[in-house]
Amino acid sequence: MTAPAPMLPVQSAVYARLKGDTTLMGLIRGVYDYVPETAEYPFVVIGEATETPDNRHGGYGRETVITLHAWSRYQGYAQVLRIGARVTALLDHQPLDMPGLSWVATRFEFSQTLTDPEPPGDIRHLVLRYRIVTEQH
Repeated sequence: MTAPAPMLPVQSAVYARLKGDTTLMGLIRGVYDYVPETAEYPFVVIGEATETPDNRHGGYGRETVITLHAWSRYQGYAQVLRIGARVTALLDHQPLDMPGLSWVATRFEFSQTLTDPEPPGDIRHLVLRYRIVTEQH
């Protein structure tokens, strides 16, 4: 028996959790894994991910590290930091439902604020990273 690749189920579970939260959706205009050109700020992007084995005797496990991005045109970082705080409240140590997988843990790893250096320099960016540990049923 081979282990299922949890990257897609993890992404789907994170997307559903974020999109289904009325508080977060009151702070942003959308959640994307592909940002359309017509997207309005602020928004959250489900970005890059890595996956590594976390096998146990007799079972398959994975650690999926997923990066999220909050984008804003607000002057200063307050808006992306509020968005990031809500995202972390929704994910950190919160169980996720993923078909074919058992959730073990979700851990917040870090966040970093960035400013788009391109003129006019009015875009604020918050990078958030979470480690999600799963096991095969």
